Amino acid sequence: MRTVRAALAAALLLAAAPALASTSYQELLARPQPTPDAHIAYGKDALQYGDLYLPRTDGAHPVVVLIHGGCWLGELPGPELMAPMVEPLRAKGFAVWNIEYRRLGQPGGGYPGTFLDAGAAVDELRVIAQRYRLDLGHVVVVGHSAGGHLAAWVAARGRIAAASPLHTANPLGVRGVVSLSGILDLEAYRAKGPSACGGPATIDGLVGKHADPYADTSPSALLPAGEPEAILSGGSDSIVPPAFAHDYARRAKQAGAAISDIEIPAAGHFDMIDPKAPAWAPIEAAIEAAAR
Repeated sequence: MRTVRAALAAALLLAAAPALASTSYQELLARPQPTPDAHIAYGKDALQYGDLYLPRTDGAHPVVVLIHGGCWLGELPGPELMAPMVEPLRAKGFAVWNIEYRRLGQPGGGYPGTFLDAGAAVDELRVIAQRYRLDLGHVVVVGHSAGGHLAAWVAARGRIAAASPLHTANPLGVRGVVSLSGILDLEAYRAKGPSACGGPATIDGLVGKHADPYADTSPSALLPAGEPEAILSGGSDSIVPPAFAHDYARRAKQAGAAISDIEIPAAGHFDMIDPKAPAWAPIEAAIEAAAR
């Protein structure tokens, strides 16, 4: 983790420039969308798919899995929110797997479908690795907001009890996790989080009704994940304030997790997925470091 911290510290200096207006999700959606090299189904539902983008290099490609946010709600934008990140990552030699999953308000969304979809999408890399020359030893899962929650959950799902509907016998291991403004403690966010995602009702819909709804759904209940985590948050994020990340990181360290906790000054919620924003330098550094 010393190398990760050094890379992030250097990049963070670049992000500490005078603050600019924060990016909006409408700005991200208005940008040109890259054309995928392959549109691949990982299940039978129309929403169970990923778009694969390949670098222009030879050899086995390290992989960045992108998991979009949107409060786990089907009414909000999906993978297109993460699309601006594709070309900068391809330029660094990464194959990019930008996934969709069923969400609240869509058939099969919520518990357990949303979680099973995120896991199945990552596991699909095993199926397509040979055809597209993917390096499964260097897979990094990057998620934003609700997708940051799912990214951390994917890495930790090996700790889920066998009796849970979310248990997977042989999940694909990942090299690391980069959570961008991730909602990493569902119980804390339900109790103290802003209402931007619909308040407690959204969390309740996501985790379902069972005896211990956070035990198999919340990354904070699955610590330590077993994979290095880089947790980045924006100092001006009003949707997922950085205090949630700091509290999660503190408890992760106490549990023995390898974790880096970075707050980017003046960055807003959607700056965290905008390659044109000053926040991109430390984010890109975190992704590259996690892939090593």
